[in-house]
Amino acid sequence: MSGSQRPRTGRGWWVTGVVLVALGVATAAGAFWFSRSSYTVITEVGGSMEPTYPQGRRVVIERSGGEEAERGDVVLYKVPDRYEGMPVLQRVIGLGGDHLVYSGGTLTVNGRRVDEPYAKKEDGGHGVPAYDVKVAPGRMFLMGDNRGNAHDSRYFPDDHSGTVPVSAVQGRALGNSAVPVVLGLTAVLGILLAVGGGICVLAGLLIRRAGRARALSGPSPVPGVDGQQALWSAPER
Repeated sequence: MSGSQRPRTGRGWWVTGVVLVALGVATAAGAFWFSRSSYTVITEVGGSMEPTYPQGRRVVIERSGGEEAERGDVVLYKVPDRYEGMPVLQRVIGLGGDHLVYSGGTLTVNGRRVDEPYAKKEDGGHGVPAYDVKVAPGRMFLMGDNRGNAHDSRYFPDDHSGTVPVSAVQGRALGNSAVPVVLGLTAVLGILLAVGGGICVLAGLLIRRAGRARALSGPSPVPGVDGQQALWSAPER
């Protein structure tokens, strides 16, 4: 080996691998933590939200408070005195200060008729009980989309006119699962980066070991014409 050559240490591979492992672990852990802290998945166990969410449908819930809810949102909420304290999925019909009137299959909010394409009304809505509710501040009125098979705010008239506090809301159902899917792909990318980094670290260690082995063995002998080691002498002048 000439003096200008140095044994390959694999340092570049090793450093690159360490960086990729750190980046991959941080990316995967961050995506996993954000997903767990911001979203959850539930299974609709009843038929009260048909046809939007049929029984057995898995629903992605974004963790959020009731203060962020708007009319038409589907929220997950829990109140201790209803549904045996179990969380349920229902749609927000009215917020604090709203005046709701339902009669003959027509819903009005603050005097304006509301179109409900999501609602299931097999009999045109005439079998749904009529109601006239003024929603108190800090509360909301909720109903299931399957109006003929939903035990919702309409059936608790003696408990704040059926309304529930906004503090009971645990999250909001997402119309699509794009964000959770992106988070999942980000976590997978992080795992792949970490695995690739581990491979780079291993390659660097192998290269370093091979370089040390070559350095310890010294230069290889040069065979002569007759199979013996060649003897080199300075040329005569």
